[in-house]
Amino acid sequence: MAAPVMKPMTAAEIAAAVGGTLTGESTVVVSTVAPLDRAGATDLSLLAHAKYAPAFESSNAGVVLVTPELAGTAGRCAARVIVAKPYDALVALLPKFYAAPVMEPGIHATAIVGNGVSLGRDVRIDAYAVIGAGASIGDRVWIGASAVIGDGVTIGADSRIFPQVTAYPGTVVGERSFIHAGVRLGSDGFGYAFRDGVHHKILHVGRCLIGNDVEIGANSTIDRGSIDDTVIGDGTKIDNLCQVAHNVRIGRLCLLMSQVGISGSTHLEDGVVFTGQSGAAGHLLIGKGAMVGAKSAVWSDIPAGEIWSGSPARPHRESLRAHAATLKLAEFMKRVERFIAGKGA
Repeated sequence: MAAPVMKPMTAAEIAAAVGGTLTGESTVVVSTVAPLDRAGATDLSLLAHAKYAPAFESSNAGVVLVTPELAGTAGRCAARVIVAKPYDALVALLPKFYAAPVMEPGIHATAIVGNGVSLGRDVRIDAYAVIGAGASIGDRVWIGASAVIGDGVTIGADSRIFPQVTAYPGTVVGERSFIHAGVRLGSDGFGYAFRDGVHHKILHVGRCLIGNDVEIGANSTIDRGSIDDTVIGDGTKIDNLCQVAHNVRIGRLCLLMSQVGISGSTHLEDGVVFTGQSGAAGHLLIGKGAMVGAKSAVWSDIPAGEIWSGSPARPHRESLRAHAATLKLAEFMKRVERFIAGKGA
Protein backbone atom coordinates (compact mmCIF):
# COMPACT_ATOMS: atom_id res chain seq x y z
CA MET A 1 0.00 0.00 0.00
CA ALA A 2 1.49 3.31 -1.07
CA ALA A 3 1.96 6.15 1.40
CA PRO A 4 -0.60 8.97 1.21
CA VAL A 5 0.18 11.79 -1.22
CA MET A 6 0.23 15.11 0.61
CA LYS A 7 -1.03 18.24 -1.15
CA PRO A 8 -0.15 21.68 0.29
CA MET A 9 -2.80 24.39 0.69
CA THR A 10 -2.60 28.08 1.53
CA ALA A 11 -4.58 29.65 4.34
CA ALA A 12 -6.72 31.43 1.76
CA GLU A 13 -7.51 28.14 0.00
CA ILE A 14 -8.45 26.54 3.32
CA ALA A 15 -10.77 29.41 4.23
CA ALA A 16 -12.47 29.19 0.84
CA ALA A 17 -12.81 25.40 1.07
CA VAL A 18 -14.62 25.49 4.44
CA GLY A 19 -16.46 28.79 4.05
CA GLY A 20 -14.55 30.36 6.93
CA THR A 21 -13.27 33.86 7.69
CA LEU A 22 -9.52 34.30 7.38
CA THR A 23 -7.40 36.47 9.67
CA GLY A 24 -3.62 36.69 9.44
CA GLU A 25 -1.35 35.73 6.55
CA SER A 26 -3.33 34.47 3.57
CA THR A 27 -0.30 33.02 1.78
CA VAL A 28 1.03 30.77 4.55
CA VAL A 29 1.23 27.19 3.25
CA VAL A 30 0.45 24.02 5.23
CA SER A 31 0.71 20.43 4.04
CA THR A 32 -0.10 18.24 7.04
CA VAL A 33 -2.41 18.10 10.05
CA ALA A 34 -1.27 17.96 13.68
CA PRO A 35 -2.54 18.67 17.23
CA LEU A 36 -1.76 22.08 18.69
CA ASP A 37 0.97 20.87 21.05
CA ARG A 38 3.18 19.45 18.30
CA ALA A 39 2.11 21.41 15.24
CA GLY A 40 4.77 23.25 13.27
CA ALA A 41 4.76 26.05 10.72
CA THR A 42 3.58 23.74 7.91
CA ASP A 43 0.77 22.11 9.93
CA LEU A 44 -2.95 22.78 10.13
CA SER A 45 -4.55 22.43 13.57
CA LEU A 46 -7.77 23.42 15.34
CA LEU A 47 -9.07 25.12 18.46
CA ALA A 48 -12.62 24.04 19.27
CA HIS A 49 -12.70 24.18 23.08
CA ALA A 50 -11.50 26.75 25.60
CA LYS A 51 -9.57 24.16 27.62
CA TYR A 52 -7.06 23.98 24.75
CA ALA A 53 -6.38 27.72 24.81
CA PRO A 54 -3.03 27.31 26.65
CA ALA A 55 -1.85 24.87 23.97
CA PHE A 56 -3.01 27.30 21.28
CA GLU A 57 -1.09 30.15 22.88
CA SER A 58 2.22 28.29 22.62
CA SER A 59 1.49 26.43 19.37
CA ASN A 60 3.64 26.91 16.27
CA ALA A 61 0.86 25.81 13.88
CA GLY A 62 0.79 27.62 10.54
CA VAL A 63 -3.01 27.69 10.23
CA VAL A 64 -5.62 26.98 12.93
CA LEU A 65 -9.35 26.42 12.53
CA VAL A 66 -11.03 28.38 15.34
CA THR A 67 -14.60 28.76 16.57
CA PRO A 68 -16.05 32.31 16.54
CA GLU A 69 -16.16 32.28 20.36
CA LEU A 70 -12.41 31.62 20.56
CA ALA A 71 -11.34 33.78 17.61
CA GLY A 72 -9.69 36.36 19.89
CA THR A 73 -7.66 33.85 21.92
CA ALA A 74 -4.03 34.86 22.31
CA GLY A 75 -1.70 32.88 20.07
CA ARG A 76 1.15 33.12 17.58
CA CYS A 77 -0.09 31.08 14.63
CA ALA A 78 0.39 32.77 11.26
CA ALA A 79 -3.28 32.50 10.20
CA ARG A 80 -6.65 31.68 11.71
CA VAL A 81 -9.70 30.43 9.86
CA ILE A 82 -12.84 31.21 11.85
CA VAL A 83 -15.51 28.57 11.28
CA ALA A 84 -18.54 27.49 13.32
CA LYS A 85 -17.57 23.80 13.50
CA PRO A 86 -13.79 23.28 13.32
CA TYR A 87 -14.04 19.48 13.65
CA ASP A 88 -16.41 19.24 10.70
CA ALA A 89 -14.20 21.57 8.70
CA LEU A 90 -11.13 19.46 9.46
CA VAL A 91 -12.89 16.27 8.37
CA ALA A 92 -13.81 17.95 5.08
CA LEU A 93 -10.22 19.10 4.55
CA LEU A 94 -8.44 15.81 5.28
CA PRO A 95 -9.10 14.32 1.82
CA LYS A 96 -7.61 17.45 0.27
CA PHE A 97 -4.36 16.96 2.21
CA TYR A 98 -4.10 13.20 1.99
CA ALA A 99 -5.02 11.62 -1.32
CA ALA A 100 -6.20 8.03 -1.03
CA PRO A 101 -3.71 5.43 -2.25
CA VAL A 102 -4.33 4.35 -5.82
CA MET A 103 -5.15 0.66 -6.14
CA GLU A 104 -3.22 -1.10 -8.87
CA PRO A 105 -5.28 -4.06 -10.12
CA GLY A 106 -3.69 -7.48 -10.38
CA ILE A 107 -3.42 -10.90 -8.78
CA HIS A 108 -0.22 -11.69 -6.90
CA ALA A 109 1.63 -14.80 -8.03
CA THR A 110 1.28 -16.38 -4.56
CA ALA A 111 -2.49 -15.87 -4.31
CA ILE A 112 -4.75 -18.91 -4.66
CA VAL A 113 -7.99 -18.53 -6.63
CA GLY A 114 -10.36 -21.50 -6.51
CA ASN A 115 -12.48 -23.05 -9.22
CA GLY A 116 -15.47 -21.14 -10.49
CA VAL A 117 -14.52 -17.82 -8.89
CA SER A 118 -16.16 -14.78 -10.48
CA LEU A 119 -13.81 -11.80 -10.57
CA GLY A 120 -15.03 -8.32 -11.46
CA ARG A 121 -13.11 -5.63 -13.27
CA ASP A 122 -9.93 -4.09 -11.83
CA VAL A 123 -9.72 -6.43 -8.83
CA ARG A 124 -6.57 -6.60 -6.71
CA ILE A 125 -5.60 -9.72 -4.75
CA ASP A 126 -2.46 -9.43 -2.65
CA ALA A 127 0.15 -12.00 -1.62
CA TYR A 128 -0.96 -15.34 -0.13
CA ALA A 129 -4.65 -14.47 -0.20
CA VAL A 130 -6.98 -17.45 -0.73
CA ILE A 131 -10.24 -17.16 -2.68
CA GLY A 132 -12.47 -20.22 -2.26
CA ALA A 133 -14.36 -22.03 -4.98
CA GLY A 134 -17.42 -20.27 -6.36
CA ALA A 135 -16.72 -16.95 -4.63
CA SER A 136 -17.92 -13.75 -6.31
CA ILE A 137 -15.62 -10.72 -6.12
CA GLY A 138 -17.08 -7.43 -7.40
CA ASP A 139 -15.48 -4.67 -9.44
CA ARG A 140 -12.51 -2.84 -7.90
CA VAL A 141 -12.44 -5.01 -4.77
CA TRP A 142 -9.08 -5.09 -2.96
CA ILE A 143 -8.25 -8.32 -1.07
CA GLY A 144 -5.33 -7.89 1.33
CA ALA A 145 -2.42 -10.21 2.01
CA SER A 146 -3.20 -13.57 3.65
CA ALA A 147 -6.94 -12.94 3.65
CA VAL A 148 -9.10 -16.06 3.33
CA ILE A 149 -12.35 -15.73 1.40
CA GLY A 150 -14.35 -18.93 1.79
CA ASP A 151 -16.26 -20.95 -0.77
CA GLY A 152 -19.24 -19.12 -2.21
CA VAL A 153 -18.57 -15.84 -0.42
CA THR A 154 -19.81 -12.67 -2.15
CA ILE A 155 -18.00 -9.33 -1.87
CA GLY A 156 -19.59 -6.26 -3.45
CA ALA A 157 -17.97 -3.68 -5.68
CA ASP A 158 -15.45 -1.18 -4.26
CA SER A 159 -15.08 -3.01 -0.95
CA ARG A 160 -11.74 -3.33 0.80
CA ILE A 161 -10.72 -6.51 2.62
CA PHE A 162 -7.62 -5.84 4.69
CA PRO A 163 -4.87 -8.39 5.47
CA GLN A 164 -5.66 -11.57 7.40
CA VAL A 165 -9.44 -11.22 7.26
CA THR A 166 -11.36 -14.51 7.21
CA ALA A 167 -14.80 -14.73 5.60
CA TYR A 168 -16.36 -18.14 6.18
CA PRO A 169 -18.64 -19.76 3.58
CA GLY A 170 -22.08 -18.17 3.60
CA THR A 171 -20.78 -14.65 4.11
CA VAL A 172 -21.98 -11.75 1.98
CA VAL A 173 -20.26 -8.34 2.07
CA GLY A 174 -21.99 -5.43 0.35
CA GLU A 175 -20.57 -2.63 -1.73
CA ARG A 176 -18.09 0.01 -0.51
CA SER A 177 -17.53 -1.78 2.80
CA PHE A 178 -14.23 -1.82 4.70
CA ILE A 179 -13.31 -4.96 6.64
CA HIS A 180 -10.16 -4.33 8.65
CA ALA A 181 -7.29 -6.64 9.54
CA GLY A 182 -8.04 -9.74 11.56
CA VAL A 183 -11.83 -9.57 11.27
CA ARG A 184 -13.65 -12.92 11.29
CA LEU A 185 -16.95 -13.03 9.44
CA GLY A 186 -19.38 -15.95 9.54
CA SER A 187 -17.78 -18.16 12.18
CA ASP A 188 -20.10 -20.47 14.15
CA GLY A 189 -22.05 -18.90 16.98
CA PHE A 190 -21.72 -20.04 20.58
CA GLY A 191 -24.54 -22.56 20.69
CA TYR A 192 -24.65 -25.87 22.57
CA ALA A 193 -27.25 -28.29 23.94
CA PHE A 194 -26.43 -30.04 27.22
CA ARG A 195 -27.37 -33.72 27.04
CA ASP A 196 -26.05 -36.80 28.81
CA GLY A 197 -23.49 -34.75 30.69
CA VAL A 198 -21.94 -33.27 27.54
CA HIS A 199 -22.23 -29.96 25.67
CA HIS A 200 -23.31 -30.93 22.15
CA LYS A 201 -22.51 -28.42 19.42
CA ILE A 202 -25.53 -26.95 17.58
CA LEU A 203 -24.96 -26.86 13.84
CA HIS A 204 -25.08 -23.28 12.50
CA VAL A 205 -26.54 -23.15 8.99
CA GLY A 206 -27.44 -19.44 8.71
CA ARG A 207 -25.47 -16.75 6.91
CA CYS A 208 -23.50 -13.63 7.83
CA LEU A 209 -24.78 -10.68 5.79
CA ILE A 210 -22.85 -7.39 5.80
CA GLY A 211 -24.59 -4.44 4.11
CA ASN A 212 -23.32 -1.61 1.93
CA ASP A 213 -21.04 1.15 3.29
CA VAL A 214 -20.28 -0.83 6.45
CA GLU A 215 -16.95 -0.56 8.27
CA ILE A 216 -15.79 -3.27 10.68
CA GLY A 217 -12.76 -2.55 12.85
CA ALA A 218 -9.72 -4.74 13.36
CA ASN A 219 -10.12 -8.08 15.16
CA SER A 220 -13.89 -7.87 15.48
CA THR A 221 -16.00 -11.01 14.99
CA ILE A 222 -19.44 -11.41 13.43
CA ASP A 223 -20.95 -14.89 13.81
CA ARG A 224 -23.12 -16.62 11.24
CA GLY A 225 -26.73 -17.35 12.12
CA SER A 226 -27.84 -20.65 13.60
CA ILE A 227 -31.02 -21.17 11.54
CA ASP A 228 -31.59 -17.47 10.81
CA ASP A 229 -29.07 -14.94 9.41
CA THR A 230 -26.84 -12.47 11.23
CA VAL A 231 -27.35 -9.09 9.54
CA ILE A 232 -25.38 -5.82 9.69
CA GLY A 233 -27.36 -2.97 8.10
CA ASP A 234 -26.20 -0.42 5.55
CA GLY A 235 -23.98 2.37 6.83
CA THR A 236 -23.31 0.79 10.23
CA LYS A 237 -19.83 1.26 11.69
CA ILE A 238 -18.28 -1.24 14.12
CA ASP A 239 -15.10 -0.43 16.04
CA ASN A 240 -12.18 -2.72 16.84
CA LEU A 241 -12.56 -5.76 19.11
CA CYS A 242 -16.34 -6.07 18.97
CA GLN A 243 -18.38 -9.29 19.05
CA VAL A 244 -21.73 -9.77 17.32
CA ALA A 245 -23.32 -13.14 18.03
CA HIS A 246 -25.50 -15.45 15.95
CA ASN A 247 -28.88 -14.26 14.64
CA VAL A 248 -28.24 -10.66 15.73
CA ARG A 249 -29.81 -8.06 13.46
CA ILE A 250 -28.27 -4.60 13.45
CA GLY A 251 -30.10 -1.87 11.55
CA ARG A 252 -28.90 0.98 9.38
CA LEU A 253 -26.43 3.64 10.54
CA CYS A 254 -25.72 2.09 13.94
CA LEU A 255 -22.47 2.66 15.84
CA LEU A 256 -20.75 -0.01 17.97
CA MET A 257 -17.66 1.27 19.74
CA SER A 258 -14.67 -0.72 20.95
CA GLN A 259 -15.23 -3.94 22.94
CA VAL A 260 -19.01 -3.96 22.55
CA GLY A 261 -20.66 -7.37 22.69
CA ILE A 262 -24.15 -8.15 21.38
CA SER A 263 -25.58 -11.54 22.41
CA GLY A 264 -27.54 -13.86 20.17
CA SER A 265 -30.85 -12.92 18.53
CA THR A 266 -30.84 -9.35 19.84
CA HIS A 267 -32.19 -6.76 17.40
CA LEU A 268 -30.77 -3.22 17.16
CA GLU A 269 -33.04 -0.92 15.17
CA ASP A 270 -31.71 1.91 12.96
CA GLY A 271 -29.40 4.51 14.47
CA VAL A 272 -28.61 2.70 17.75
CA VAL A 273 -25.33 3.57 19.50
CA PHE A 274 -23.47 1.26 21.91
CA THR A 275 -20.48 3.03 23.48
CA GLY A 276 -17.25 1.37 24.65
CA GLN A 277 -17.31 -1.90 26.60
CA SER A 278 -21.10 -2.02 26.77
CA GLY A 279 -23.08 -5.11 25.94
CA ALA A 280 -26.53 -6.60 25.54
CA ALA A 281 -27.99 -9.92 26.62
CA GLY A 282 -29.73 -12.10 24.07
CA HIS A 283 -33.22 -11.85 22.53
CA LEU A 284 -33.64 -8.13 23.26
CA LEU A 285 -35.02 -5.26 21.19
CA ILE A 286 -33.06 -1.99 21.25
CA GLY A 287 -35.30 0.71 19.78
CA LYS A 288 -34.50 3.11 16.99
CA GLY A 289 -32.02 5.83 17.94
CA ALA A 290 -31.38 4.48 21.45
CA MET A 291 -27.97 5.05 23.05
CA VAL A 292 -26.18 2.86 25.61
CA GLY A 293 -23.48 4.36 27.85
CA ALA A 294 -19.98 2.99 28.30
CA LYS A 295 -19.54 -0.20 30.38
CA SER A 296 -23.30 -0.68 30.57
CA ALA A 297 -24.94 -4.11 30.76
CA VAL A 298 -28.30 -4.22 29.00
CA TRP A 299 -30.65 -6.92 30.32
CA SER A 300 -33.99 -5.67 29.00
CA ASP A 301 -35.52 -4.02 25.94
CA ILE A 302 -34.78 -0.30 25.46
CA PRO A 303 -37.50 1.95 23.98
CA ALA A 304 -36.70 4.01 20.90
CA GLY A 305 -34.75 7.21 21.43
CA GLU A 306 -33.84 6.62 25.08
CA ILE A 307 -30.38 6.86 26.67
CA TRP A 308 -29.55 4.09 29.15
CA SER A 309 -26.46 3.45 31.27
CA GLY A 310 -25.19 1.46 34.22
CA SER A 311 -25.10 -2.20 35.19
CA PRO A 312 -27.78 -3.32 35.00
CA ALA A 313 -28.62 -0.60 32.48
CA ARG A 314 -31.55 1.71 33.18
CA PRO A 315 -32.62 5.16 31.94
CA HIS A 316 -29.60 7.44 32.24
CA ARG A 317 -31.02 9.92 34.78
CA GLU A 318 -32.16 7.06 36.98
CA SER A 319 -28.73 5.49 36.67
CA LEU A 320 -27.04 8.74 37.72
CA ARG A 321 -29.27 9.02 40.79
CA ALA A 322 -28.51 5.42 41.75
CA HIS A 323 -24.78 6.00 41.34
CA ALA A 324 -24.90 9.18 43.43
CA ALA A 325 -26.73 7.31 46.19
CA THR A 326 -24.09 4.57 46.13
CA LEU A 327 -21.31 7.11 46.60
CA LYS A 328 -23.05 8.40 49.73
CA LEU A 329 -23.60 4.94 51.19
CA ALA A 330 -20.23 4.63 52.97
CA GLU A 331 -20.69 7.93 54.84
CA PHE A 332 -24.28 6.99 55.68
CA MET A 333 -23.12 3.69 57.19
CA LYS A 334 -20.51 5.50 59.29
CA ARG A 335 -23.24 7.76 60.65
CA VAL A 336 -25.39 4.75 61.48
CA GLU A 337 -22.48 3.07 63.26
CA ARG A 338 -21.78 6.23 65.28
CA PHE A 339 -25.43 6.51 66.18
CA ILE A 340 -25.60 2.88 67.35
CA ALA A 341 -22.37 3.25 69.33
CA GLY A 342 -23.64 6.40 71.03
CA LYS A 343 -27.03 4.88 71.81
CA GLY A 344 -25.41 1.74 73.25
CA ALA A 345 -23.20 3.82 75.55
